[in-house]
Amino acid sequence: MNHEELRDRYELYALGVADEAERNEIRTHLDRGCEVCMAEMKRAREMAALLGGTAAPAAPSPRLRRRILASVGFEQRRFGWAPFLAAAAALALFAAVYFSGREGEFAREATALREQIGRQNIDLTRLNEAFAILNGPDTTVVSFGAGQTQPPKGKVFVNPSQGVVMIASNLPPAPNGKAYQMWVIPQGGKPIPAGMFQSASDGTAMHVQRGAVDRNVTVAVTLEDEAGAAQPTSTPLIVAPLQ
Repeated sequence: MNHEELRDRYELYALGVADEAERNEIRTHLDRGCEVCMAEMKRAREMAALLGGTAAPAAPSPRLRRRILASVGFEQRRFGWAPFLAAAAALALFAAVYFSGREGEFAREATALREQIGRQNIDLTRLNEAFAILNGPDTTVVSFGAGQTQPPKGKVFVNPSQGVVMIASNLPPAPNGKAYQMWVIPQGGKPIPAGMFQSASDGTAMHVQRGAVDRNVTVAVTLEDEAGAAQPTSTPLIVAPLQ
């Protein structure tokens, strides 16, 4: 690749989400002392270092989102959920700054990006909350939907002192007027409402419910009216027992 072809790859390389071919190409240029690549990488790394204090939460464009998910193996193989969240968090910080300095095609991407912000459930605050639960020493994890092709599948993380994180795929967007509702069901007790959420257009979803929770619970998800329900009114689409 020449420098013009690599122009849009330096930031991805600095964030650790460039694909293998791009990483190898940039490494080759750097190893031979390419002054252009060294200058571009210095700029990209400085930008990445500043993102945490300068960029507002933002949602990626569908094209860039697919690329990030593919870079961590979301479409090709099973993987730990932490890399997915890390890539999503980095992308949310990176997108606002990255697109703001581009012209032409990226200007159109920025316009689409602003429109998506209002529809995106996963913001930086929620991601930070999710990381706190995922990294907790007392966190328990259980999978659901394994080995099935059509039903929703994913993982539920429960931390007794901090709350619950559910990450799912193959969960179609809810119909108009409907939303997904999470329930935490104690042993021998009634379901406790644990928040409403929507899935993305590609069927992925992440929901975070903060607060103390018993370790031996069952986490379930039903489809309800957007206003929510006091008790489930439909058959659960997801059931994840942690007993």
